Amino acid sequence: MQLIDSHTHLDFPDFDHDRVPLMAHSRALGVERMVVLGVDQRNWQRLWDLVQTDSHLYAAFGLHPMYLNDHRPEHVTELGEWLNRLAGHPQLCAVGEIGLDYFLPELDRDAQQRLFEAQLQLAADFQLPALLHVRRSHAQVIATLKRFRLKRGGIIHAFAGSREEAREYLKLGFKLGLGGAATWPQALRLRKVIADLALDTIVLETDAPDMAPVMFANQRNSPEHLPAICTALAEVMGVSPDALASASTANACELFNWPNTQRG
Repeated sequence: MQLIDSHTHLDFPDFDHDRVPLMAHSRALGVERMVVLGVDQRNWQRLWDLVQTDSHLYAAFGLHPMYLNDHRPEHVTELGEWLNRLAGHPQLCAVGEIGLDYFLPELDRDAQQRLFEAQLQLAADFQLPALLHVRRSHAQVIATLKRFRLKRGGIIHAFAGSREEAREYLKLGFKLGLGGAATWPQALRLRKVIADLALDTIVLETDAPDMAPVMFANQRNSPEHLPAICTALAEVMGVSPDALASASTANACELFNWPNTQRG
């Protein structure tokens, strides 16, 4: 089983004490490539320094909506400078993590929208996929994406929407990111939606260190958990773990323009 973790935060301090052995163990379990996403201007250099230590790590840079009050207008300019400087680098893979968060009432929605659109424009300008955080904001995100029509599409991280919302995202060229949330038996509605998804619509992810699957409840999440997540979601979808792993890897490779090195 070969897997790609399409959404991690391996640069976070949660991993400072065991990052290198953790990555080695993840690879031994079949998690061959991992995407590390930026959340604010302060972590971009740390993230890039980490990615440069390992050719199978990939970077996305973005301004996360949950950190809205830390972002400044000049950070959008600086993001454009980072993307321009690294344009064409094989380890730059996307703009993210960006999006809209309507779950937290203290986050100004108009300011979020302006930031989201500015970063979608950068994704369009640099012809990169967008990795999106969407919480209780599917309608607005879909409406915004219909205006931007990104050629490279992207991923709806931790997808938890309806069948109708899934169809809209897929029509817009996006894949649906699935991870630990859907392994919990309480996620009945989400599991019903996932059961109907075609294999060519999804990519697997952990969101490590957050969103641990039920098998590792109350623990730090890790790319090491992706094989277990794959097995659990394969059962929900009624397919074999190998079939889900193969499809997810193929989908991620297509999205990021990576060679698919799966054997067999």
